[in-house]
Amino acid sequence: MFRMIFVLDIYNRNVVHAKGGDRKHYHLIHQTSEICNSSNPIEIIETIRPKEVYAADMNILQGTGSFDTNYDVISSISEKTSTMVDMGITSFKDISEALSIADKIVLGTETASMDVISKAAYNYPGRINVSIDKKDDKILKTDPDIPDNPFDIIKILNNVDIQDVIVLDMDSVGTSSGVDSEFLSNAVSCSKHDILLGGGVRDIDDIETLKNTGVKGALVATALHNRSIPVEMVR
Repeated sequence: MFRMIFVLDIYNRNVVHAKGGDRKHYHLIHQTSEICNSSNPIEIIETIRPKEVYAADMNILQGTGSFDTNYDVISSISEKTSTMVDMGITSFKDISEALSIADKIVLGTETASMDVISKAAYNYPGRINVSIDKKDDKILKTDPDIPDNPFDIIKILNNVDIQDVIVLDMDSVGTSSGVDSEFLSNAVSCSKHDILLGGGVRDIDDIETLKNTGVKGALVATALHNRSIPVEMVR
């Protein structure tokens, strides 16, 4: 079954609208949403009732807050629905604490090294997702051992006991710019893990395109908030 994963970008304990990876100019989600009148994460979860959530801790990802700024908020979300969390983890020692508040954690190439990813997968099999972070057609990374070619990264991950591979196109986040079916088809063909897409999903037609390419799920927010995709699809 195709997975529709509801995205919550959380900054200072509120949900914000992410657009194009421009993290300094996010605004509270209720200012533009057609499906919720609050930016409180728990109120949004109780209104939308999603089956799965991807929660991104924007304070940590931006380096503008401590590890515990949104800690209890994300923990409360996890009590209500299946949750994967991206906390910009760079060190293996932070993984166990992140897993104490979510079902799965997302390790992104932007912040995590291949060594941290491998150790996390070995110690917490089935609870680790890896995000291949792209911006300006380049892989965001700090570890020189991570290849520049996304397909080479996927092939390396084939040998690691992770759950899903997320292709996160940061330029497309919140833009409703559409999906690159050729790229995603190639990603699917070289991956032993399920491929999920984050960024650019416009509407139900895009979802059908993703299904046809073999992608197993999509991270969605904007298309739900503007009603291009019905809320029922994430429940």
